[in-house]
Amino acid sequence: MSQNPSSLNPPNLRPDLAPQARIEDVARPGQPKVGMVSLGCPKALVDSERILTRLRAEGYAISPDYKGADAVIVNTCGFLDSAKAESLEAIGEALQENGKVIVTGCLGAEPEYITGVHPKVLAVTGPQQYEQVLDAVHLAAPPAPDPFVDLLPATGVKLTPRHFSYLKISEGCNHHCKFCIIPDMRGKLVSRPAHAVLREAEKLIDAGVRELLVISQDTSAYGVDRKHATSPWQDGEVRAHITDLAREMGKLAQPSGAWVRLHYVYPYPHVRDLIPLMAEGLVLPYLDIPFQHAHPDTLKRMARPAASAKTLDEIAAWRRDCPEITLRSTFIVGYPGETEEEFQYLLDWMDEAQLDRVGCFQYENVAGARSNDLPDHVPAEVKQDRWERFMERAQAISEAKLAAKVGSIQQVIVDEIDEQGATCRTKADAPEIDGNLFIDEGFEELQPGDMVTVEVDEASEYDLWGSLVSEG
Repeated sequence: MSQNPSSLNPPNLRPDLAPQARIEDVARPGQPKVGMVSLGCPKALVDSERILTRLRAEGYAISPDYKGADAVIVNTCGFLDSAKAESLEAIGEALQENGKVIVTGCLGAEPEYITGVHPKVLAVTGPQQYEQVLDAVHLAAPPAPDPFVDLLPATGVKLTPRHFSYLKISEGCNHHCKFCIIPDMRGKLVSRPAHAVLREAEKLIDAGVRELLVISQDTSAYGVDRKHATSPWQDGEVRAHITDLAREMGKLAQPSGAWVRLHYVYPYPHVRDLIPLMAEGLVLPYLDIPFQHAHPDTLKRMARPAASAKTLDEIAAWRRDCPEITLRSTFIVGYPGETEEEFQYLLDWMDEAQLDRVGCFQYENVAGARSNDLPDHVPAEVKQDRWERFMERAQAISEAKLAAKVGSIQQVIVDEIDEQGATCRTKADAPEIDGNLFIDEGFEELQPGDMVTVEVDEASEYDLWGSLVSEG
């Protein structure tokens, strides 16, 4: 069996990236067109979808390229200095190719930083400032709606493939991690009402979405700002709490067999209440938890909870109650003050935790982050060496875990089809950031969004290969 070269693994230095935006729209003659460049994480991609949904409802077409657009929106990322550089480069390219550029997103919280490099942008707005973005588009290209022609799908405009969708349940974050400026850019936690989230989930599933990816800055904290207030839902009420939300979302998904996947779940004690929902099949047995490090001293310097030993106990309990659970996380190596002893502690913790999916950042200073002022910054060559050693350890764990799946039967969702085969994902794999399962025989009748059963034939460090199992 040939090993398909199209895998996106191993993960790179930015394991937080969203899938590349896909734009499928056809303009009518004379219809104003707006282009979109969406950078950064899945949460930013949802912001882009909201902006484009509003514009589409006002009669704009969405242009897949610069040349055909009357204006271009660049939704920026400001998480790391490397992300800022990428955003500035994208703005410059849009200016060169089109000239009418509107900047929004996280980097938009620093307008002088952007206009200092690109003074010709039409407008700069911060994250979630949808009205200001619309105002800037109206000035650049006045709307010309035709209510008899411009129809908006019930799900709004989506930049992901039609069979999966990100569902944002809250904005902002109440944590004060020293390396992060997201609370400064996006504010404190603001949760959406539970019934509003569930209504959106219901619309997406009714429209044929086969996988809902639940996202926020801190999914575990959902509803804390609302004091977990209840709101009317169907024949009763639903509480603004992640356990209740996940349960109700799972009930909505069950009839169609759609998947519900939880991302960015901090390991609060009440996370253990989600595990029975996974064991019952209401939500996928998958937790994406940003541990960031394991050594108590490093975590303390990060201003994060420092109970890594207790976390190992929690992981053991999760696996006891739901043996099929997949655990994904991200880590930072080379954080200021990280000693070789602390780094080795992290490697040993990894050996014990045996996480299934792991991404890793090398620490970078970010303008405005408190960690910039910490003493004992780690030299670049040491950070690179530690990143390589960390990823080597994580890869060995992944390789062993995937090898153990050879011969197993897995349900997979089909993402793409080309002449080489079908690119799919198991329940253990989120789009873009995790691995793939490839089918290179008998795939000709498959379509994106299909859910099929396969037997795993082969494994590599990050990906699987399998054969279709015939029904009956």
